[in-house]
Amino acid sequence: MQTIIEARKNPFKIDWKEIFAYRDLLWTLTWRDIRVQYAQTALGLAWAIINPLLNILLFSFVFGIVAKVDTGNVPHLLFTTVGMCGWTYFSTLMTNASNSIISAQGMVSKIYFPRLIIPLSKAIAAFIDFGISFVILIAMLVYFRFVPSINIVFLPFFIFMTVLSGLAGGIWMSALTIRYRDFQHITPLIIRIGMYATPIAYAASSVPSKYQFLFYLNPVAGIVEGFRWSILGGKAPDPMSYVSYVVVGLLFVSGLFYFNKMERTMADIL
Repeated sequence: MQTIIEARKNPFKIDWKEIFAYRDLLWTLTWRDIRVQYAQTALGLAWAIINPLLNILLFSFVFGIVAKVDTGNVPHLLFTTVGMCGWTYFSTLMTNASNSIISAQGMVSKIYFPRLIIPLSKAIAAFIDFGISFVILIAMLVYFRFVPSINIVFLPFFIFMTVLSGLAGGIWMSALTIRYRDFQHITPLIIRIGMYATPIAYAASSVPSKYQFLFYLNPVAGIVEGFRWSILGGKAPDPMSYVSYVVVGLLFVSGLFYFNKMERTMADIL
């Protein structure tokens, strides 16, 4: 049987048929990532609960007790948990995808397969951390006896945008790190800055109006606000938050273009 590999004509297109043909490799890489992440650790999968829980408690202490951020009639701990749930998937995928191609350089340089499978496997594996954060959120809702608002019907849209933002960032970082190894150090810095530049433990409305546009250039800012609104209710997100959705779309499309462009020379650079 002869296999013919043709150059991709449309640099913005994802060849889903080809990715489906390599689905076994995709699931193998995904399962490997899930299995290896907490392998040889004393607490194992418990770290997936401990890490977000410690972040929630720390943010709630700093912003809720020390800074005394006003969250209306919503307990600050619950307010922060919702924000962290919206942030977790993006940060996890950005972190895991940044070195994903370099870590698989032996496979990339020896055999052909659609390289996009590598960041996609990270995207699927990141759902474990996202799912655990969501379980923590449900536990908080039960603990505080807080009934989600009717806006929860919009939650699937914000989950979709969360996934899209994570994919956009993951695709960009995985491709950029191949040519510029500095991004191995830049990515953790972006994550640390992003945690405070995203309204996880404070409301976006507390940001001065003259900085609102700059604030919403953060692709996750509008998503986290929408995520919180869909669960806790309250005032609808500022129309300026749509800037975040536009940024996510631009990052995703441009990320695909750059990744597809880099795919032709990945093996040579590595």
